[in-house]
Amino acid sequence: MMKIVSIESFTQKRLGVVRVVTRDGSEGFGQLAPFNADISAEVLHRQVAPAALGAEVSDVPALIERLMEATYKFPGTYICRAVSGLDTALWDLLGKRHDKSVCELAGGAPRRIPAYGSSMSRDITPTEEAERLKRLRGEKGFRAFKVKIGRVCGHDADQWPGRTEELIPMVRRELGDEVSLLADANSCYTPARAVEVGRLMEQHRYCHFEEPCPYWELDWTAEVTRTLDIPVAGGEQDNMSAIWKRIVEMPAVDIVQPDVCYVGGFSRALDVARLAAERNLPCVPHSANLSMVSVFSLHLLASIPNAGDYMEFGIEPSEWCSGLYEPALEVRDGVVDVPEGPGWGVHIRPQWLETAEHRISELE
Repeated sequence: MMKIVSIESFTQKRLGVVRVVTRDGSEGFGQLAPFNADISAEVLHRQVAPAALGAEVSDVPALIERLMEATYKFPGTYICRAVSGLDTALWDLLGKRHDKSVCELAGGAPRRIPAYGSSMSRDITPTEEAERLKRLRGEKGFRAFKVKIGRVCGHDADQWPGRTEELIPMVRRELGDEVSLLADANSCYTPARAVEVGRLMEQHRYCHFEEPCPYWELDWTAEVTRTLDIPVAGGEQDNMSAIWKRIVEMPAVDIVQPDVCYVGGFSRALDVARLAAERNLPCVPHSANLSMVSVFSLHLLASIPNAGDYMEFGIEPSEWCSGLYEPALEVRDGVVDVPEGPGWGVHIRPQWLETAEHRISELE
């Protein structure tokens, strides 16, 4: 029988892996949302596992929605961060059981996907940023990059005065017109200032303006979207289905960006992508680091009809998630291959699990 009999977590400082086992001995691996993984693991065992143990896993999306309802008194990010670990482990389990990749289970097929190099740095100078992006373009063949502008939740303030106005034209000038350029404001601006910055981006032929306003201010973001010609993107922080329906129906953005681990797993990210497809909105998942979230995003893009032009590929040093799985993702000539093996197509390394804090919830 395909009933869940155990849910395990393996946590290190920033990362948490989940293993789920069913009564017939099938198993799968998933990942909690990165950062504060120990808190997500506590939520997994105390609030999610009691409702999940003993459940049938033949219909993972339906099970996940039942779990969201079972935890309805505790809505929000940590429930979703915990549920994502179970959901992604169950997709892996089903893929291995049926000898199919996750994207094949979801109606797609493994393929090569263009990647944009995603900068996470605001402390870097514009000159240094342009230089390293040029270097990475030569080394990896990236044909698109995203830079950070403004300050996180900055109330219109820049990381330091004038940085954004210097960075936007410099990166375009140094990389040339053949490279697509994106920028992320991380909830920095009021609508008026967002429009000013967006006009500068339009002047320098940028193609994607991410999270210009505080993400909870949907009306602000929608105003910017209506005003600018450059496509506005957002949604990485959002996890409630009702909010996603509102984002798409307004529409608040031109491009939706669910994060598989933040939204509650692959099942719920698929729901967001399909909701957006009904309104002809492309989906570019948020995957800003090289933990399993990038593997999940590749499978998502290979599963949906409204996949955006690129997947997000983090370019920052990522020692904290290196050695987690194999084979590691690689950018070659600007593209990344969707792993082709059953399930997620990658293997969690036993050495990583051995150094993690282990916890288990079992069916009595």
